[in-house]
Amino acid sequence: MAAYKRLFLEGHSYYITIVTHRRNPILVDNIDALRESFRESKKYYRYNIDAIVVLPDHIHMIITPQVTNEYPKIIRAIKYNFSIKLNIDSEQSVARHKKGMNPIWQKRYYEHTIRNEKDYIRCIEYMQKNPIKHGLIDNNTKWKYTSL
Repeated sequence: MAAYKRLFLEGHSYYITIVTHRRNPILVDNIDALRESFRESKKYYRYNIDAIVVLPDHIHMIITPQVTNEYPKIIRAIKYNFSIKLNIDSEQSVARHKKGMNPIWQKRYYEHTIRNEKDYIRCIEYMQKNPIKHGLIDNNTKWKYTSL
């Protein structure tokens, strides 16, 4: 596997997509645990959530970390705390897999450094249309689990 190198640019925002393992639709059903996992992560890392949309099996968000190279730690904290809230130890995901138990999250996540206002708007528009794309709402309905 090729080594992936993340881009850390001071003062930039990051568009992030986090997906559950095998697209298990557990996020909306456990929205309180997910919200608490974000609150818990903010105890240790300083960042703004500029925009977010939570779908049953994945999250899209734009975050602006105060310390740029901490955004991977922020994502890890959110995933870890959500797993704990569901009484599943995310550090045991390999052992869980060997025992035939599914992990909560995909191992990796998608990350894109937002470079300018046009790029930012493109990401926001994608996030706004995502619940429609997945058939969760129609064009005239507002998705409940979004900041947009």
